[in-house]
Amino acid sequence: MTSLPPVIRCDSEHNSLLFDLRRGFAELAWIGAPVPANEDLFAICNSRSRGRHQCQPDRPEPSSIFPQSGWGYDGTPAVVLSEGGKAIHSRFTLSDVRQTGSNIYFTHSDPTSGATVDTEWSLMPTGILQAQVQIRNDGSKPFELVSLASLALPLPSWTSHVTRYSGRWAAEMQKQRHEICQGGFNAASFGGRPGFGGGNWVRIESANASENHGHAIAAHLAWSGDHLLQVERNADSTSMLLMSAKLEPGEIILAPGEIWRAPDCIVAVSNEGFSTTRHAFHRHVLAEMQTNLPSTTPRKVHLNTWEALSFGMDLPKLCALADAAAAIGVERFVLDDGWFNERRDDTSSLGDWTADAALFPRGLTELIDHVEQQGMDFGLWVEPEMISPDSDLYRAHPDWCIDVAGQPRPTQRNQLVLDLSRTEVSEYLYHRLDTLLRDHSIAYLKWDHNRDLFPRAGKGHAQVTALYALLDRVKAAHPHVEIETCASGGGRVDFAMLKRCSRFWASDNNDALDRLKINAGWFDFLPLRVTGNHVGPSPNPITGRCTSMDFRAKVAMFGHMGVEADPAAMSEEERASLTTHIAIYKQWRDVLHSGTLTVVDCDDAAVYGWFAWGENRGLAVVAQTQHATRFEVPPVRLTGLSPQSRYQIKLVEPWPKLAARHLANPDCWRDGLTLSGQVLAESGLALPLTLPESAWLISVELAP
Repeated sequence: MTSLPPVIRCDSEHNSLLFDLRRGFAELAWIGAPVPANEDLFAICNSRSRGRHQCQPDRPEPSSIFPQSGWGYDGTPAVVLSEGGKAIHSRFTLSDVRQTGSNIYFTHSDPTSGATVDTEWSLMPTGILQAQVQIRNDGSKPFELVSLASLALPLPSWTSHVTRYSGRWAAEMQKQRHEICQGGFNAASFGGRPGFGGGNWVRIESANASENHGHAIAAHLAWSGDHLLQVERNADSTSMLLMSAKLEPGEIILAPGEIWRAPDCIVAVSNEGFSTTRHAFHRHVLAEMQTNLPSTTPRKVHLNTWEALSFGMDLPKLCALADAAAAIGVERFVLDDGWFNERRDDTSSLGDWTADAALFPRGLTELIDHVEQQGMDFGLWVEPEMISPDSDLYRAHPDWCIDVAGQPRPTQRNQLVLDLSRTEVSEYLYHRLDTLLRDHSIAYLKWDHNRDLFPRAGKGHAQVTALYALLDRVKAAHPHVEIETCASGGGRVDFAMLKRCSRFWASDNNDALDRLKINAGWFDFLPLRVTGNHVGPSPNPITGRCTSMDFRAKVAMFGHMGVEADPAAMSEEERASLTTHIAIYKQWRDVLHSGTLTVVDCDDAAVYGWFAWGENRGLAVVAQTQHATRFEVPPVRLTGLSPQSRYQIKLVEPWPKLAARHLANPDCWRDGLTLSGQVLAESGLALPLTLPESAWLISVELAP
């Protein structure tokens, strides 16, 4: 064991970390804003020290980043090992600590099992703390890894509330704020993917936290399988956040010399409200995760065929739809489900990734050529991980799906799950995808995942790592192809997928009112650039709600905009409105996709709004979701601008018709008002926001 330094600090532009190592544990003494260079580190550590009280062990276990059971710690341990079905009573010691730049490395060793756990905490230039953990068997016998926390974060004393991002299909990422009580709470997924419950995204908050005030810690587990989230508070009010991949019994057995790496954990810390954590996550996605992916700049407007044609497609209908799409300014035509061998509904053919000869006598090339002649590129829907029992692939290889021998094979959406951990299965899928991409001019794949993983058969972890390998292989062979991650909407959205995919599908629900609530959750972590956001038909196929094209289009602009409807089936007025909004999106997408995103401040819970600010101009959307309880809805306030600078403010036309009747001095809003950043943040703009389902676009430009 090497000699440990008494304290160690790590700094970046945005954050500082300080650890007290004097008791042989990695005790977190500071996490947050940068500490002054001349700060007395021992004074910080001493100011946090507490004496033992009468209900504690004689030698209290310190609150460290590697909590352990059996020595007085009364929470969940960071690691649990077993051998032969019996728990290993391990005792890890902090054997080494070293630092390289903005990275600190901790090594914990256990002589009983021979296990070594290496933890790396890195302060990234984006303002993110990244935690990476791996375990190695340095002993002479194999052991089972029962659990290993990617993150064990002792929470600061200001910890008061937690915001979870829960939900269901078509209602993802719904914010739920709870007070953290003694005992805390647990969240988990069980379907072999993160799921709609949102448990791998979380925000810990002080009681008074808001958009620009108070303390917050936002965290995410970058893992595409099942996960565990635990916020624990003991009788002393000491709190801990743990995030980890959920493993099945016997799933991970490490032989001597073997290493298992836990999923990365991503953390942002703020003492200035939620905006700081949001900006850190957005910077991280754009600067660290999307760099090796094809990033169409500007991001192209999509039209997806699903809501327009569903399974009722044929070549003439698709060509007509492509013509209508090009006429309104669409730049990418995406052929969704129903294009492959005998796929007439959702009961058959998954796995048979060959164009249906009855629909496409000369293959997909004829349609692709027509699409490209209209000035658009072509995208294609696939669901490679699934198989239909009624398919040529299943008839040829019924053993390729995940199952438990001697038990029934339960389906969901009339499909089973292919075992990607089998080499022959991944080889088949790679060959089919590679052939499609080599033989056709395909710029984009919508990669769907519409089924939970059951039974797991002990392959949950292996399935995810095999998926990553397949995606990496496809990307290496076809680096120009953009991939969207979709799982019945937002059922599998995480940073591990976004390393490999250019965007995600936020929800199958395109209802603009619901999308405002769904996107409010996603935008806390993910930037507009990677968020698929489409204009759906009216009435909406999921909710049955009818909303104006003006409202639907303004909501869809804030994301990676697309259309999921048939323009030819719209009224002339609707089509003209959509065409205009697509043109506005193109004028502003550089700001929307690279600017800083803040929440528009309004003292009305039914009003949603976001403000994207670029170098010297910005665009905001403000939407009223209900019929307001009072006519004088409070002004909307735009924050994040320089208080002393002056800005020209305009309301971008077209305006919502009914709401515009209540607009005072329309010419002023057309010509522009010049206001300081301080006035915009404190006094705000009084807009007609009484009527339900009305939305406004506000342009902001730095005045000369």
